Amino acid sequence: MSEKWARTVLAAYRVVGAAAFPLIGPYVAWRATKGKEDRNRRHERSGVASRPRPEGPLIWAHAASVGETIAIVPLIETILDLGVQVVLTTGTVTSAQVADERLGDRVVHQFVPLDLKPAITRFLNHWQPDLAIIAESEIWPMTIIELGLRRIPQVLVNGRLSERSFTSWKKRAYIAEALFENLSHVVAQSQVDAERFEALGARPVTVSGNLKVDTNPPPVDERALHSISRQLSLRPTWAAVSTHDGEETIAAEIHMMLRSRHPGLLTIIVPRHPERALALAVEFAAKGLKVVMRSSGERIRSDTDILLGDTIGEMGLYLRLTEIAFVGRSLTAEGGQNPLEPAMLETAVLAGRNVQNFREAYQRLIDSGAAKLVADRDMLAGAVNFLLLNDGPRRKMMEAGATTVEEMRGALAKTLKALEPFIHPLIVKARLKGTR
Repeated sequence: MSEKWARTVLAAYRVVGAAAFPLIGPYVAWRATKGKEDRNRRHERSGVASRPRPEGPLIWAHAASVGETIAIVPLIETILDLGVQVVLTTGTVTSAQVADERLGDRVVHQFVPLDLKPAITRFLNHWQPDLAIIAESEIWPMTIIELGLRRIPQVLVNGRLSERSFTSWKKRAYIAEALFENLSHVVAQSQVDAERFEALGARPVTVSGNLKVDTNPPPVDERALHSISRQLSLRPTWAAVSTHDGEETIAAEIHMMLRSRHPGLLTIIVPRHPERALALAVEFAAKGLKVVMRSSGERIRSDTDILLGDTIGEMGLYLRLTEIAFVGRSLTAEGGQNPLEPAMLETAVLAGRNVQNFREAYQRLIDSGAAKLVADRDMLAGAVNFLLLNDGPRRKMMEAGATTVEEMRGALAKTLKALEPFIHPLIVKARLKGTR
């Protein structure tokens, strides 16, 4: 009865999605006015391809946003080196820019179609992928069902399920099972994630570790780094990166609390969503703070209080300008952001306590002394002040971070091993085609 009910619900989802399809155009056009869609490529969200399908075997790889895209770049590069073509879909404008910067024309990039049957059908009819590789926690019912109906293997890599998502799926266990039975393999980030996927009916499930550990440090324009470093001279700095609403204000308040104790202090604030930067600049100016927006190209002067990082793809620059980084979405929002990039660049990591989405990484960093969690603004201010004053403890955290990341590596090799049964036939097929 429950299985029948689950299939009825999914069938209803399919019908409602088809009925809603005519509304896609106006909806995506509205998002484009807000800068959330690429105006010139918005039809891709309806499944309309803007590029021809490459000849030969083709793998569809999907990553939702910037973090997921960066995580699977090494995996995609390995697949491309094996001679198999890849169409990569992402869901945000910023992730599309990252894909272009990291992979260029080696892959075909498209914006992911919305999870409605007409859009998914149109997408699959054009691209006809031989394998679908989905990153992290992108569970889209219609996409999974349509791939299953076409008997296209689909593998979830770097898989994770937060406590909240797991609890939500457990309440709909039969729907979860009806979906997850379509997955050919789940490669989970941690044992906890693996157990959660298994509890929801996924089989088989293996553990790889976090693919984000096996990425290279975020790149930097050396000329820009040299130029800004000269402008900073020997000023003390700290950064608040990947911040969400409210955390930028906290960082500005901490700057005001600490600047008398640390003459020349510069605070670097990098909001997770750069489009919020202008409003933040106005807010900070109203507090009497002198702000330089990175996108303006303006020089950082001796009396500049805040460098506002409102550019895309320059996290490597901001992190190399400091030795202390607070990682956001952890004080005023939940889930946390990736602490591995600061750690691999030998930066002492601070964060709030709401870091569930990266619990394994944070636990390893905390255990090694590379990261510390704080409860509120005042505790964060105290931690920043302590690290600015004490070179020894700060350097121990920095060194521990780089060492811990190195010890955590190996997820890429384990993921490739899990994918081998699916990719090897495509490699053979591509080589045979090349000899004709």
